[in-house]
Amino acid sequence: MKNLKTIINHSPVRAIAITGCDGAGKSTLAAHLANHLSSQGETELIYLGQSSGFIGKRIAEIPVIGSYIGKYLINRSERVHNRPSSPPGNIAALVIYLLSCWRVYKFRRMLARSQQGCLLITDRYPQAEIPGFRVDGPQLAKAEGGNYWVRMLRNSEQRLYRWMASYPPVLLIRLNIDEQTAHLRKPDHALSALREKIAAIPQLTFNGAKILDLDAREPESKIIDTSLQAVHLALSGLQKNA
Repeated sequence: MKNLKTIINHSPVRAIAITGCDGAGKSTLAAHLANHLSSQGETELIYLGQSSGFIGKRIAEIPVIGSYIGKYLINRSERVHNRPSSPPGNIAALVIYLLSCWRVYKFRRMLARSQQGCLLITDRYPQAEIPGFRVDGPQLAKAEGGNYWVRMLRNSEQRLYRWMASYPPVLLIRLNIDEQTAHLRKPDHALSALREKIAAIPQLTFNGAKILDLDAREPESKIIDTSLQAVHLALSGLQKNA
């Protein structure tokens, strides 16, 4: 995998980010934290994945041709995962870039809500260290080469991810899990994809963010209690530095 250069940090964002492989329990923990912390102040849960499934669904709603177009575009995007040595074509590169732009849109919204004093609980968080949507990095950087159009989009996408990565969350909770447990919980996911995420996620530093590592196989109550203690400590430190 390739390391991607990041830029100087901004101050930590008033956000608690949760990351980990599929099956680790990110969504469950995020929902629990949002519900608990909402009683102590304005709190919002936001998904920061690239939302290819959501976009594909919206395209599929186009009468007559929508389902065919949606499947075609998402399949072309997925080919970059499976054939990283081959640069994507013009259409696939554009689709991938637009998915990244959608993630940037959600990230900007998160920043705006944070500046308004809202605490954000995020399911996933963008990073600029390792390429690939599967680990919330820039997808076009996963393949090299291509024509001028593809290279231009790749460079632009990398700048977008470096910009997002320059805003670390006040706390990042990383749920670690083994591939057997992950596949047991997510049997519809390819084992190779789960294995790729499990290998990459522990390497991520999220540009110097404070990281809490938890074993996703622990009882749910223990994970929630430990997370809440870390969240309160992180927010207390954020207030002292304000």
